[in-house]
Amino acid sequence: MNENINKLREEVWLELEKIADLEALEKFRVKYLGKKGAITALLRSMGSLPKEERPLFGKAVNELSTEVEEKLEEKEAQLMEAKRARQLAEEALDVTLPGRAPRLGHRHPLKQVMEEIEEIFLNMGYTIADGREVEDDFHNFEALNIPKDHPSRDMQDTFWISSDTLIRTHTSSVQSRVMEKQDPPVRIIAPGRVYRCDDDVTHSPMFHQVEGLVVDKGITFGDLKWTLTVFIKALFGQERQVRFRPSYFPFTEPSCEVDVSCFVCNGKGCRLCKNTGWIEILGAGMVHPNVLKIAGYHTKVYTGFAFGLGIERIAMLRYGIDDIRLFYESDMRFLSQF
Repeated sequence: MNENINKLREEVWLELEKIADLEALEKFRVKYLGKKGAITALLRSMGSLPKEERPLFGKAVNELSTEVEEKLEEKEAQLMEAKRARQLAEEALDVTLPGRAPRLGHRHPLKQVMEEIEEIFLNMGYTIADGREVEDDFHNFEALNIPKDHPSRDMQDTFWISSDTLIRTHTSSVQSRVMEKQDPPVRIIAPGRVYRCDDDVTHSPMFHQVEGLVVDKGITFGDLKWTLTVFIKALFGQERQVRFRPSYFPFTEPSCEVDVSCFVCNGKGCRLCKNTGWIEILGAGMVHPNVLKIAGYHTKVYTGFAFGLGIERIAMLRYGIDDIRLFYESDMRFLSQF
């Protein structure tokens, strides 16, 4: 029987040396130490031995079982270490290589244009006024000489929340609230988001405006022309030419639209300016007397002018962008250019 034990020992060591992974090691353990394993079978065979041989035989088999368990533990430790080494080799990082710099954010092009416009007017002595985006009918329309039955309301598609509450269609509502609370002189700009039911490559249901208001004694259309000319040349360059055209807005009288000479053709005519040499950039005019009356201002004493421009339009013209929706898609390939 000792020969059987020695033979099995040699078989175990030879097979154990060949094992190269943990899965094979587990199969080896089951083969020799499992309930139906070879070493377990030797222990069960003791019943066929004479009583005097059983103790020595049992001791020899137990010693073999202990040896195998110890060798299994050693082999398992070796295989685990080898597995960790392979993983480290596969996942190795060269710490001497330069790291990847984090992608830095950029100020949004609309924010850049907005801040530049604000800076120009701040340097001209204006203050910045802010106001609510959810507005009532009175301050958004009626206080600006747009009564409920006025046909000019058809010019704007409005997001109504209730019969008297809406999301503002222009930042002129800020002007009406400022005049309601502040006596002249008034010299403000009102930048912010506005909302209209419109959505295509050149229009968005949400966009940004900057509107300006000046009210004081002796304000004339000449003051308006000087202010906007200085502003436009500061924003687009001193070489730009400025043109004022008659127009209509219910809250100003007289009203005008302001054009700037084309950036591409310098007034010669091209696709951008539709061969006119001019590009419209804003609307303006003298504050309508009715607007002053509603605010409680004495129309015989005070006059004023107002103007408004779209930030998206200015940015599209400045950067040559042909789709307004690019501003809102959060595409880093687009935004990182600014």
